[in-house]
Amino acid sequence: MKKWQEIAGGLLIFTMIFGAVAYIFRTDLILWGVKNRTLPDVAPSTPQIIWQQGPKVPSVEAADRPPNIVLILADDLGINDVSTFGGGVAGGLVPTPNIDRIASEGVNFTQGYAGNATCSPSRAMLMTGRYPTRTGFEFTPTPGGMGRVVNSVSGDIRPDLPRGEFNAKVDARRPAYEEQGLPSEEITVAEMLARKGYHNIHIGKWHMGVSREMDALAQGFDESLLMNEGLYLPEDSPEVVNAKVDFDPIDRFLWASQRFAGSFNRSELFTPGGYLTDWWTEEALNAIEANRNRPFFLYMGHWAPHTPLQATREDYEAVGDIEPHRLRVYAAMIRALDRSVGQVLDKLEEEGLTDNTLVIFSSDNGGAGYIGLPNVNAPYRGWKLSLFEGGVRVPFMMRWPAGLPAGREVEKPVAHIDLYRTIASATGAQLPNREIDGVDLLPLASGTGPIERANDAIFWQSGPYRAVRAGDWKFQVDHKQGKRWLFNLAKDPTERVNLIDRNQVVAERMMGLLEEHLSNRKLLYPSATSMPVMIDKSLAEQYEEGDELIFWAN
Repeated sequence: MKKWQEIAGGLLIFTMIFGAVAYIFRTDLILWGVKNRTLPDVAPSTPQIIWQQGPKVPSVEAADRPPNIVLILADDLGINDVSTFGGGVAGGLVPTPNIDRIASEGVNFTQGYAGNATCSPSRAMLMTGRYPTRTGFEFTPTPGGMGRVVNSVSGDIRPDLPRGEFNAKVDARRPAYEEQGLPSEEITVAEMLARKGYHNIHIGKWHMGVSREMDALAQGFDESLLMNEGLYLPEDSPEVVNAKVDFDPIDRFLWASQRFAGSFNRSELFTPGGYLTDWWTEEALNAIEANRNRPFFLYMGHWAPHTPLQATREDYEAVGDIEPHRLRVYAAMIRALDRSVGQVLDKLEEEGLTDNTLVIFSSDNGGAGYIGLPNVNAPYRGWKLSLFEGGVRVPFMMRWPAGLPAGREVEKPVAHIDLYRTIASATGAQLPNREIDGVDLLPLASGTGPIERANDAIFWQSGPYRAVRAGDWKFQVDHKQGKRWLFNLAKDPTERVNLIDRNQVVAERMMGLLEEHLSNRKLLYPSATSMPVMIDKSLAEQYEEGDELIFWAN
């Protein structure tokens, strides 16, 4: 009996020690499990991408065809990252001359807004011209387990922050990741243009559904060179410089979960042909050349400068000695993004397509606070995952020499949701028979007339956190905290003075606009997570009692 008692006691001690060690290293164990899950193989070689060839000779001269559309969308690009807006990366050490060209040779909307403060709903509004209240697509699709892992890791590595929430029961009711996306019955820009005879090309990020009913090929694109995973290069490549952001749970998840992989037209996964930003650009140039003799729509969904932060060693050396290290890597990524824009513009010139191509440049949302770089959205407050200006104010510019003046600045607020009608107007495409929420920006861009938007209002939403801008007033409400904000952006564009207690009449009118907007809200699936986001501090800083924050639902 004594022997068995000794064995039992030993097992108990072992169990306690093992449990203690597992608890101490639980974050590493969780991420190890993510990294070592079973995944489809990635072919080590890169196939030659064969783009469909248009006519060898044009049946109609380029100037007499409907304009080509080139839409370049950055990911998490801060407005202060673009030197047009007076700042630039690292205090202006890394300018963006090629992005600036679009503004100087076309129209710069100085109060341009993303559809939302996170990627997928914003992209869906751009693609459909419809708010999530109509499409139901309100939350960004996330891989299985991501919400649980990020919430758990957050509690371990950021104990200073108020705890986020993960609702396992709600998460179990949500569709599988493969079925989360923009419903196939929505009619995208590509589907609208296909009816006009356009050839539609998608390159890069999609993130509006990965099933065959929701991917780019199902939503009107003829060809799709897809980003399937999130590394720009293999982590151990001699050509890459990495910057890990250990204080960010999302970054920790990405490094554990993502690989270097892509696909073309639903092929098996293969190894991309180089640093994603540069390789996608090379293929975009090939696609432009293949389609130079017919109207085409090229949607370039760049991943840059989204985390994980990875730059080519060449760009890292070129930007010079910038501190901290993550800012230098980030600056090098911006350099690559700007170079990509320049190469696309130069290719259009080389093919004689510049005059009759509408080039649009923007970002899916503002810069992210979780990378720990405080000036990416300066001078605006807030970040991606918030509806303060830093989360939704984005570069928004377009160039079309045959149809728009050069060097024009427009101060009127405009948004991604307006691009659908604008592209229809520019191309002569017929709008689908359904409610389209955006407005045509061409009269405003050309200086020939105003735009007429219902109540002059632009809306944003993510679960219980919502916002509306109407005229100079902007109103936000976070129902989770019971907090409301009211700002006069004409007098206070950086949202420093909350007027909620001094302008109750305005606040109630704005709340009424939101309630009316949400009265027939459609929702495909509920949110299962809610995370705290500091407004005035990046994630590199410690949260202190009294710091302003919101809770972002997904």
